[in-house]
This record gives sequence, structure tokens and C-alpha cells, in this order.
Amino acid sequence: MMRIPFHKPYITEEEIEGVVDSLKNGWLTMGKKTIEFEERFKAYIGSQHAVAVNSCTAALHLALRVIGIKEGDEVIVPTTTFVATAEVVNYFNAKPVLVDVERDTHLIDVEKIEEKITKRTKAIIPVHFSGQPADMDPIMELAKKYNLFVVEDAAHSLPAWYKGRKIGTIGDITAFSFYATKTITTGEGGMATTDNPEWAERMKILRLHGISKDAWKRYTKEGSWEYDVLENGYKYNTTDINAALGLAQLKKADWLWERRKHIAERYNEAFKDYEELILYRVKEDRTSSWHLYPLKLNLEALKIDRNGFIEELKNRGIGTSVHFIPLYRFTYYKERFGYTPQEFPNSEWVFERVLSLPIYPGMTEEEIDYVIENVVDIVKTYRR
Repeated sequence: MMRIPFHKPYITEEEIEGVVDSLKNGWLTMGKKTIEFEERFKAYIGSQHAVAVNSCTAALHLALRVIGIKEGDEVIVPTTTFVATAEVVNYFNAKPVLVDVERDTHLIDVEKIEEKITKRTKAIIPVHFSGQPADMDPIMELAKKYNLFVVEDAAHSLPAWYKGRKIGTIGDITAFSFYATKTITTGEGGMATTDNPEWAERMKILRLHGISKDAWKRYTKEGSWEYDVLENGYKYNTTDINAALGLAQLKKADWLWERRKHIAERYNEAFKDYEELILYRVKEDRTSSWHLYPLKLNLEALKIDRNGFIEELKNRGIGTSVHFIPLYRFTYYKERFGYTPQEFPNSEWVFERVLSLPIYPGMTEEEIDYVIENVVDIVKTYRR
């Protein structure tokens, strides 16, 4: 029996050498490699500015801080996302206002956003689920109509394109993730991109305790022990060790994307004729990064539920995951905001059916075949 984990980062000698170089040169925290990573990342995305931080959560938090979110404000968030998307809204004692998603794409349903906008609404955080961009044109139109900010949660979306535009260049600020499972990894890490120089400058100050710009230089020969604290900031800086990983990963980002796309195409071709399986839909005017491969089960055609299906795959050595447990199902969101599953029928429908299959670049054709064969075998065994 094969053992196929849900994810395995694609690490080569180039990443190892970059980390070793940082260890040998003695500069372990944020330094020149971090700055180089920012420069290369913004060139890759096409944004004017990029600010490296220690997580996508930090990038989202800083984004909301610089656009001016305050206590009592409301921020629109999709139901189906990782908790960090809404968590950062709670940091301000603001309210994450949940909006249901589309059944076929799991993206925020733009038709349901406007009815949730109030006088307190200050921003929308669209999530590019699995790497597929949300419907950015109508979202940006709503933002303009109601004078709202748009902070994109692009944790899954490197690289992805919406109508030919690269994600990271459309909204006011975009937050990326370099967590261990993401499309490129620095172990832990994130990046905020924007075309607004004032926001970029503030985020750079806020990420390191609010200390005046280029605080990292104070231990270099061109720096000084003297510094000023301009704002009450955070400890959100990344390190040169992480940046060394990021620089090596960024060089192969397009190749990594091609590999994931190939696996997604293999899966799509293999599963398309089975009525028991519901393929994930990517809209024609955009291109997904294929960070995830979400597969839904047609429960009416099967004698097994989603959890049972996952267990069957696990017994055959295949790791899976579920993206995501909807936010309103968590105790905190039920108790603090009173959200109930009945308010979000599409999210419930998706959650009961969805699982994510392995789609990491290092998968061999034999491993892809093994996943396909076992998914199909389970379908044939449990079909009604």
C-alpha cells in the first residue's frame, strides 16, 4: 500500500543552501534577504509595494490597521474560509459579517453581499478559495458604490489571475501566505502587496514594534542604536532564514503551479463521468493556482457520507483534509455573534460533501494514479 500525505512541501538543495547561507553569515532575523524577497515578490506580482511579515494573518491584521478599521465597524467575510480571515476583524472589536458562498465555487456569493452592507460596513475581505479568484469586478464596484476598502485574502492564490490580472494587484491590499502547505513556503510567513505607498510604509513600521523605518539596520554598520517608536506596533517581522526559503521557492513558483495544474487536470479527467462525484468549478474568466483540489460527493448517489469517504481513503494510505469548517459552526462565532447554520444553506451543503485530495508538486504519476484508482474504487463500492 502506498502512503500519500495530504501535502508535502517541494524542497530542493537550493532552499537548503539558502538557509545554510543565512546561518553561516550570522544574520538570522530580518535583514537584506528579507528586503530582496520583498523586491522580487512585488516584481513577480506586479504590485508597487510588498511587505514581508511572519504570516498571512499578520498581513491581514496590518491591512485592516492601516485602512483604519475601528471598534464597532463591520467587515464582510465569506463563511467558508480559515478562521484567520475573521479573527483579524475581531482584533479591533469590529464585527465580521458573514456572507454565504456559491455551491459550485465556494467563493463569496456577490449577489448576497449588498444586503449585508450597513452604515457600519468599512471593508470586504474576499477569499480566493483554493486558488480561484473571487468575483473581483462586482466586488470592486460594490466597494466604490459604498466607499468600502477591499482587502483580498490570497492565502491560496500564488499565482492566480482574474481576467488577465494577477491576484495581488486588484484590491486595496492583498495578503498572501507562505505557510508550510501553501503554493510556495517559507515555513511560516506572509506578504502584503499594495500600490499605496503610505500604507506600505506604515505596515513596515507596524510589523516591528512601530519603530521608525529600517529598524533592522540598527545592527549593521550603516545603522545606529538610536531609534524612535512612531506607533504602537507588533512583532510581525519575518526572518532572513524564512526569506532564504522564499527566494528559492519564488524562482520555481510557475513550475510548481504547472505541476499542481497537471494533477488537477488528471483528477478532472478521471472523475468527470462519475455522477457520484461533483467536480469543483473554475470560472472561465480566471485561472486558479490550484492550491487545493476540492472534490464534493453526490450524497444522494452514495451509501457513504463524507467522513466515511475520508476514512476509507485514510485506510488506503491517502491523506485528505476538509476546507473548511464554516465559521458559524465554531463556538466563539455562535456565542458571540449568534450565527446559525440555517442562515447559510450553501455553506452547509458544501461542508457536508467536500473533501480535499492531495495536490502537491512532488506527486509522481504513480501516486496520482493511486489516488484516482482508490477514489473510483470507493465510489464503485458504495454507489447506490
